[in-house]
Amino acid sequence: MIIEQFIDEKIQQLHAYVNAVIAEEIHYTELDNFILDTMADWTLLKVMDETPHSAKERVFWHLMHEVSLHGALALNQDLYFKSEMTTCLDFFNGSGSYPIDCIGWRPIA
Repeated sequence: MIIEQFIDEKIQQLHAYVNAVIAEEIHYTELDNFILDTMADWTLLKVMDETPHSAKERVFWHLMHEVSLHGALALNQDLYFKSEMTTCLDFFNGSGSYPIDCIGWRPIA
């Protein structure tokens, strides 16, 4: 699987998980587990370049790192964090602009 396909697939899944946690349709631990599984899947690609190739990929990694750092529970408890995540999701939908404070770097093996 090439990196762009991986990112596109995971963006769709991440989008669904974040929205479901915000809407309280799933428990936040499901999103935390998705993050862990995605990171494990990423290591199988053995990517050595840490520079994302697109703005979409940067936002994806920003979301992944932020949820890893704060935990998915923060989507229900921290309005600022929830707003930041919603801004990123809007960017994915094409209905928002690139998030101002977005710093997304690929993890490397």
